[in-house]
Amino acid sequence: MPKYIYRAKKSPTEMVEGTVMADNRNAAIQKLSQEGFFILSIDEYIHSVEAMKKTKRLIRGRVTLKDITYFTRQLADLVGSGLTIVRALEVVIDQTSNRRLRDVVADVRDSCVDGNPLSTALGRHPAVFSKLFISMVKSGEASGGLEEVLIRFAEFNEKQVEVRARTRSALVYPGLMVVVGIGTLTLLFTFVVPRIIGVFSDLNQSLPVPTKILLSIHSFFADYWSVILMGVAIVWIVGSNLIQTAEGKKKMDAVLISLPLIGGFIQKSEIARFSRVLATLLQSGIPLLEALGIVSGVMGNSVMQGEIDGATEMIKEGANLTRGFRDTKIFPVFALNMIAVGEESGHLEQSLFKVADTYERETDAQVKFMMSLIEPVMIITMGIIVGFVVIAMLLPIFEINFMIK
Repeated sequence: MPKYIYRAKKSPTEMVEGTVMADNRNAAIQKLSQEGFFILSIDEYIHSVEAMKKTKRLIRGRVTLKDITYFTRQLADLVGSGLTIVRALEVVIDQTSNRRLRDVVADVRDSCVDGNPLSTALGRHPAVFSKLFISMVKSGEASGGLEEVLIRFAEFNEKQVEVRARTRSALVYPGLMVVVGIGTLTLLFTFVVPRIIGVFSDLNQSLPVPTKILLSIHSFFADYWSVILMGVAIVWIVGSNLIQTAEGKKKMDAVLISLPLIGGFIQKSEIARFSRVLATLLQSGIPLLEALGIVSGVMGNSVMQGEIDGATEMIKEGANLTRGFRDTKIFPVFALNMIAVGEESGHLEQSLFKVADTYERETDAQVKFMMSLIEPVMIITMGIIVGFVVIAMLLPIFEINFMIK
């Protein structure tokens, strides 16, 4: 028997949504009318699992953080305007351009129509909606402040998008230089150097040392390029597989966080993420221990994650947040002092937000500093390499010209 989704008025001020089983559309309308409902809309329900199976092979797009941010902001505005969750999701579906997200939201809508809360419906898609988002929605449903929670999460995501955009923009120029440099060297070694070699091979005279070095380098890559590519591929595959294991990732993260400059940058960015996520969760009414468990799952560095897990165990035994993190080697004194002030004053969330703002500013400044170092180093390095190639090719020509004269 078909199922139908309906929106109806139960009274002049009460709006209801739900599903009804009937032989056909007219029978469904008649059944609802007999129950005293005034029908506003009614459509046949196609189970979302079946619909997703049909489109799974056709739709393979990805949902970005920006897409989730836009979805959350739209949903918050619609819920705030008085629409029910189901109706708000229907509007979002019509306004979503990402095909995969549109299908996912359609499945969330169908799950809500079946009577499930929004957090449960979102939990059906862990690859799209993070544990952080689902937990915040669940707390919003429990407290009756879903709109406020959605706005907080949208603002949190907007901050993350902004940080990523700044980092990427800072990497554009160095990345462009690398591409141009590699392209220049490839052009020289592919077209220019072989022709010069052809000219030199006809000469029965000794070549300058730089030219001999250049020819040796060219011969090495020309003879062993397949072996080099295979070696790089093997190292890449083995390294990727090792990093995907828990032990391998932990060792890699430990090495990265101990490196000069890079380690400090990772530490500050992770502290900023920890502080902002924890503050957002606490502000949404999630208990501290549960919030720490969620924060641990969203950390990018496993060393940092281990420190959070260790502090969480101490807090379970009765320690406060400051005491739990005081023995860690990752959290600096400033962050610990701010957390202590927040706990003593009863405004822990505000203190954590200040810590996040501070370290986000420091990471931005460190990115700019690192880029200011990388740019001249890259320019000098590429200049030396290209200059060496040009000199190595021109020296024999100058010698020939000198001999002719």
